[in-house]
Amino acid sequence: MSGTGVPSFELADAKDLKLGIVASRWHTTICDALVANAERTARAAGVSDITVVRVAGAMELPVVAQALARTHDAVVALGVVIRGGTPHFEYVCDSVTAGLTRVSLDESTPVTNGVLTVNTEEQALDRAGLAGSAENKGEQAAAAALDAALTLRELTQTV
Repeated sequence: MSGTGVPSFELADAKDLKLGIVASRWHTTICDALVANAERTARAAGVSDITVVRVAGAMELPVVAQALARTHDAVVALGVVIRGGTPHFEYVCDSVTAGLTRVSLDESTPVTNGVLTVNTEEQALDRAGLAGSAENKGEQAAAAALDAALTLRELTQTV
């Protein structure tokens, strides 16, 4: 687990941003915590326009993230993929990561990948921002998305 070197974000000017959050329904306790922490982070930064959409699983995240990216300033994708005994884990993780990256570039909208890719459920719980968790990936993904959206806004205003 990395857990070290997490950057701090200045999000005081985020109140005018529109944030989309898309999360999978698998591993409900973990995904609910990721969503709650992402929402809490956005609201603490002054964001009031937040859309939350739930999808079946991680593979559905990119297409819904793309729909959100067309109407929002930033998108946070959240989910959990736990390694099993087959290569399915690698296929899902690679596809989701490539899909979310493509959406971000195609739509020129920050799309952060808050999908936990772990070996065990315990590792996911430790990153979910629950009581006793070592990390809060929902918070980190939301902060990174808002930070990138503010950076893009600043770049377009100074050009």
